Amino acid sequence: MCGIVGAIAERDVWPVLLSGLERLEYRGYDSAGMAILNGSQRLNRIRKKGKVSELAAFLKKENLPGHTGIAHTRWATHGAPAEHNAHPLMSPNADIAVVHNGIIENHIELHEALVKAGYVFDSQTDSEIIVHLLHQQLAHTSDLLKAVIAVTQQLKGAFAIGIVHALHPHRLIAVRQGCPLVIGLGKDENFIASDQLALLPLTQQFIHLEDGDIVDLRLREYTIYDKHHSVVDRSIHRSTLLADETTKGHYRHYMEKEIHEQPAALTQLLEGRLGDTQILSEVFGNQAEHIFPRVERVQIVACGTSYHAGMVARYWLESLANIPCQVEVASEFRYRKTVTQPNTLFVTLSQSGETADTLAALRSIKNSGYLASLAICNVPESALVRESDLVLMMRAGPEIGVASTKAFSAQLTSLLMLTTVLSRNHYGKQNPQEAHCVKLLRTLPTQVSHVLSLNNPIKQLAEFFVDKHHALFLGRGIHYPIALEGALKLKEISYIHAEAYPAGELKHGPLALVDEDMPVVTVAPNDALLGKLKSNLQEVQARGGKLIVFADETVRLSSSNGSTMLLSIAVPKVDEIIAPIIYTIPLQLLAYHVAVLKGTDVDQPRNLAKSVTVE
Repeated sequence: MCGIVGAIAERDVWPVLLSGLERLEYRGYDSAGMAILNGSQRLNRIRKKGKVSELAAFLKKENLPGHTGIAHTRWATHGAPAEHNAHPLMSPNADIAVVHNGIIENHIELHEALVKAGYVFDSQTDSEIIVHLLHQQLAHTSDLLKAVIAVTQQLKGAFAIGIVHALHPHRLIAVRQGCPLVIGLGKDENFIASDQLALLPLTQQFIHLEDGDIVDLRLREYTIYDKHHSVVDRSIHRSTLLADETTKGHYRHYMEKEIHEQPAALTQLLEGRLGDTQILSEVFGNQAEHIFPRVERVQIVACGTSYHAGMVARYWLESLANIPCQVEVASEFRYRKTVTQPNTLFVTLSQSGETADTLAALRSIKNSGYLASLAICNVPESALVRESDLVLMMRAGPEIGVASTKAFSAQLTSLLMLTTVLSRNHYGKQNPQEAHCVKLLRTLPTQVSHVLSLNNPIKQLAEFFVDKHHALFLGRGIHYPIALEGALKLKEISYIHAEAYPAGELKHGPLALVDEDMPVVTVAPNDALLGKLKSNLQEVQARGGKLIVFADETVRLSSSNGSTMLLSIAVPKVDEIIAPIIYTIPLQLLAYHVAVLKGTDVDQPRNLAKSVTVE
């Protein structure tokens, strides 16, 4: 959500800022802008509603010279998408510019006080509070850093802030509190960004700021102050990512690329982590060998797609490891009174590791008696990783498309690894089930490659959905969460209203929706519930519903109302343990091809953001 880029250099920085904004487009936004100090103690600002391409078109005609600047992509929270609500926001005398990610929770009280003090607001944003508070503080002091500290002490909520001042042309101040922010270190130039991906073409050396940090950034130096305003050192991390890893390559969209990257991503995830017959438990952290044998229960907390992965894990943990498991949406978990059972492992799932509700849930249980916390995440330097006792990195590589695909399959694979390790508690170290799971995990990248070969028939199938406005998804048992994920993918990027249900629940309400205009997408592996599922499908056909079934190639389905009422795509036969991972892939492909045919913005669906860093 929202994106920040800032730069101090000995060259014009507008191309750097523009390139950074383009690399942050995946986060979701509705307007963009930048402010640059032009060397004559003047700030020049340009803001545009819509895409970064609007800024680029302007800059091709009008140069914005200057060696210090900040830029932003805004995802509307307070105030509608509009140029006057876009960032950077500026002070009344236009000498201060501010960009802000996050939400200022006490903005109403601060707004009222500022209005009484004579300030006039040009936007409906909570962010404009910051620039006016700075202006107010600088009326009493010429020390920019002291003014920033005084302002941040008044703010409540989550924020990442970048600040430039016309009277300080070679200085950029940034603040992190609850929203991600990194420093990028270059040669005779330095940068800030809300995601290191924005800066990869410029540097691979990064400092990840911690909550409460304020950085005073100069051309060749920087000073970091912690939440107590003491000077601190923060570790410099060298990123192993390359700039070309964030390009689309020969694919039309990032989502398409990331769907097809899944075999390679899973290979990378599993590399060096599987023994002959066991998963190496130390890959979860140095304390895993000590903690895992004591685990009697698991609590999983996540949001969105990650929540669906957690729902699958509940089936695995209870059926394969005999360990009770609860799964809860993070935004609900953090706001209710919970009971902590003894020896419970608290597991958080997040692709970015900065998901606000998931991170807040983790922080809320620190003194609640949990045995330990485990993060399954894709970003090594993220807050979730830093604040958890145990960590399993997914190694899936950058995921740019807003609708998660390869991160979801990597989460599922990681959770199956966790289940397999924890099953030792029930079966002991000589665990034939673990050996079987290790064997299945080794085959997983190849199995995913096989199912990706269904791309062309699914592309043809997608044409049926072009004029549809609603769809139902059905699954039974462990495949109900997969149906939920399939419905989520379709609604996210094609804007078709889609719902998922356990197939056995059809007669308890959803069957009323079924008619010839309602496609019913069903996941049908050849498992113990197949007979029950076939009966549910007959219920749909009896009401004239159109069935689209992704079925195990050994399953035979018949249409009671003629062949046109049933479309079946044969999925290669796989072991039922890894079937949820395999059946995810066709649903991703279906959503992608439907969205392409409908002409939507596949990688940046409206109203959505990749990294949800606010409530």
